[in-house]
Amino acid sequence: MYQRFIHNQSLRRFSVLALIIVSLYLTRSFMTTILLTFIFTILSVKIVGFLEKKTQLPTSLLTCGVYIAEVLLLYLLITQYASMLTEQAIQTYNSIVHFYQKRDYDSNVVLKYVSDYLAHHNWQEKLESGAGIIFTQLQHVGEFALAFFLSFMLSFFFMLEKQKTAAFSRHFLTSDLGWLFADIAYFGRIFSETFGVVIEVQLLIAIVNTAITTVGLGLIGFHQLPTLAIMIFALSLIPVAGAIVSCIPLSLIAYSTGGIQSVLYVLILILIVHCIEAYILNPKFMSSRTKLPIFYTFVILLFSEKFLGVWGLIVGIPIFTFFLEIIHVKKGEGAQ
Repeated sequence: MYQRFIHNQSLRRFSVLALIIVSLYLTRSFMTTILLTFIFTILSVKIVGFLEKKTQLPTSLLTCGVYIAEVLLLYLLITQYASMLTEQAIQTYNSIVHFYQKRDYDSNVVLKYVSDYLAHHNWQEKLESGAGIIFTQLQHVGEFALAFFLSFMLSFFFMLEKQKTAAFSRHFLTSDLGWLFADIAYFGRIFSETFGVVIEVQLLIAIVNTAITTVGLGLIGFHQLPTLAIMIFALSLIPVAGAIVSCIPLSLIAYSTGGIQSVLYVLILILIVHCIEAYILNPKFMSSRTKLPIFYTFVILLFSEKFLGVWGLIVGIPIFTFFLEIIHVKKGEGAQ
C-alpha cells in the first residue's frame, strides 16, 4: 500500500498539499514572520540577481551591500519622518492651545460641558478601556517589529549562504522520504513564481501611488516632499491599507500647515489614490502579469481580503494561481 501510494502521484501530491495546509494553520501565529521572510527573500533574490548581471561582483558582496543600503534607508526614513511628525504634532498642539486661549472664546462653556459630561458618564471605565486598547495596539506594534527584525535577519542569512543552503537542502531529496520533499519543492517552486509576480506588481503600484500622491501634496502646498515620498512609498507596499494608514500623519501635517481646509484636501487626495489602487491599478496590473481576466482578479482580491485581511491582498492571487497550476488549468491567450 505504501509503494502504491508513492507511485500514485495525484493522491500523493494531494496528501502532501493537505499536510502543508494543516502545518501552516497550526503555525498561523508565525504567519507574519513567514510571509515577511518570503517577501524579503524574493525581493533580495531579484535585486541581487539584477546587480550580478550588471556588475559581475560576488553574490556575498552584493548581498551585504543591498542589506546595508536597506538598513540605512530604513534608518533615514525613521529618523527623518519621526522628527518631522513630532514637529508637526507640536505645531498642531500649539494651534489648538492658541485656539482655546482666544479672548472671544468662552472657556466657561467648555468647562461646563466637560463637567456635565464627566458627571453623566462613567469616564473611569472608558479611560481604562481606552488604555487597554492603546496597550493592545502597542503590543501588536511590538510583535510586528519583532517579526520584521527576525524576517529581515532570516532573509539575510539565507541570501548570504544561498548556494550552501540549496546544496544542503538537495540532500533531503535522496533520503527515505525523498518523495515528500520532492513534492514540497514542487509546490514551493510554483508558489514562489506566482508570489514573485505579485511582489513585482505591488512595487509598480507603490511607484504609481507615490508619484500621484507626491504631486498632489505638492499642489496642496506641502514641503519636504522627498521625505514624504519615501514614507508614502513604504506605506504603499501595504496593499490598499497603506493609503488609508497614510491619512494619519498626512492629516497632522496638513492641519499644522494649512488648517482644516488642507486636511480636507489631503483626505480627498487619499480617497482618490485609494480608489485608483483598489479598483484600477490592482486588478489591471494583476490581470496583465498573471494572465487572469480582470473580473477574476477583482473577485479574488475581494474574497481574499474578506477572509485573510490585508495579507489576503498579497497572497490571494498567488494562492489562486497556485491551485490553477496544480490542476493544470491553462491561462494562455489560446486557452479555451
